[in-house]
Amino acid sequence: MSSDPWGRVDETGTVYVRTADGEQVVGSWQAGSPEEALAYFERKYDGIVVEIGLLERRVKTTDLSAKDATTAIDHLRQQVDEHHAVGDLDALRKRLDALVATVEARREERKALKAKQTDEAKQAKEALVAEAEELARSEQWRSAGERLRALVDTWKGLPRLDRKSDDELWHRFSHARSAFSKRRKAHFAALDAQREEARKAKEKLVTEAESLSGSTDWVGTAARYRDLMTEWKAAGRAQREAEDDLWNRFRGAQDVFFAARGEVFAERDAEQGENLKLKEELAAEAEKLVPVKDLKAARAAFRSINERWEAIGHVPRDARPKVEGRMQAVERALQESEESEWRRTNPEARARAEGLTGQLQAAVDKLRGQIDTARAQGNNARADKLAKELEGRQALLDQALKGLEEFGG
Repeated sequence: MSSDPWGRVDETGTVYVRTADGEQVVGSWQAGSPEEALAYFERKYDGIVVEIGLLERRVKTTDLSAKDATTAIDHLRQQVDEHHAVGDLDALRKRLDALVATVEARREERKALKAKQTDEAKQAKEALVAEAEELARSEQWRSAGERLRALVDTWKGLPRLDRKSDDELWHRFSHARSAFSKRRKAHFAALDAQREEARKAKEKLVTEAESLSGSTDWVGTAARYRDLMTEWKAAGRAQREAEDDLWNRFRGAQDVFFAARGEVFAERDAEQGENLKLKEELAAEAEKLVPVKDLKAARAAFRSINERWEAIGHVPRDARPKVEGRMQAVERALQESEESEWRRTNPEARARAEGLTGQLQAAVDKLRGQIDTARAQGNNARADKLAKELEGRQALLDQALKGLEEFGG
């Protein structure tokens, strides 16, 4: 019979292992010596030890699932419980029990972690839904649309919740996206309709602008082009390609008209500039007639100058008041000279002036006598009243005497 601390072999070849519950039969050995029998079953024990060690490491260092770990533990426990090995089987059971506790702890940790991740995922998805519902009311069509697409990508990266919660949140999320898409589609459909109306309106404006491009009614057509531009701005924008094409045609028609007008105005400005020089020369010639010495000769000379003036034509508008003012000043001087001469040589006017002067002189003399009499009588109030009346008559007399001087004395 042979034995070691954990097992023995009896004389019949039966192999035993020692446990806390007593000896347990391991098996029967008839192929060799008892030592070989013990060595064989000790190697089987060592194999179980190695497997347990490997499982312990896998549980601690890998993401081995609790289910697979439990299956592996049960398989090893079955080997230990079947007593087909010689060694400290009770120690192996304790290691397996400890491994069960570790697996269970890992299971709880993973369960808690999963619950936390699920809660975080739910909060994240609720936040995505809230943002999507807010964006659904936005009119920032491009930025809101891009953000909603980004939210979809974020949603796909989050873990699934339980079916009911996930479906409810997804329904709200999807509904928000659909509502935004529907509003955006309606907006751009309305915008397209507006742009089509703008295109039709601008087509009419372009047609009229092109029909006016050959006009020579410079003032009226220029005013109409200004009105067309106002109508163009009020019509709104057409689709981009149509807008660019219509604008090029509209602006091209205007350019044709204003280029032609510019050429005509340039020629006219040059002609009017020459006219101005000629009229300035005539104005200088007319100004030499003043002061008037010989009224008849001056009047004849002025008529000659004026006839040449009228034959010249227009001058630039901004220069017109000054040059015409010079001629008008000469004409007024001639008129005043003529009126003065007429008054001087008119016998009837002279007689009327002398008669009026005599009447006023008599009235003044009479008032003075009345004033002297009133003061002599001590009637100062009457004297003061008559003095005020004298002032008025004296002023009229002075004016009449001045007029009489114009008749030569």
